[in-house]
Amino acid sequence: MDKSMGLNKRKSYSKEFKINAVRLVVDEGRVAAEVARDLGISVNMMYSWKRKHTDDQEESFPGHGNMKATEDYIRKLERENKRLKDERDILKKAAIFFAQEP
Repeated sequence: MDKSMGLNKRKSYSKEFKINAVRLVVDEGRVAAEVARDLGISVNMMYSWKRKHTDDQEESFPGHGNMKATEDYIRKLERENKRLKDERDILKKAAIFFAQEP
């Protein structure tokens, strides 16, 4: 059996490609199935891109491993919140320890 059979690499598309595909459907009024066929992508992918772009045009398609700015900001706040809670807990334990010393 050929080892490369199971190693199909997912094809990735640039942000510009996705936006242009969506514009063909939205702005030019072309049928999504037709655009998908012409571009060699699945209809489901075309509808997914359209939905993502319609939901948030400014931050749609951030790229591989990249988050939207709001998601990145929330993640940073969550990390800071955890760090501050840890520091608070350490200070509480230190206060109890020093309060017990004669």
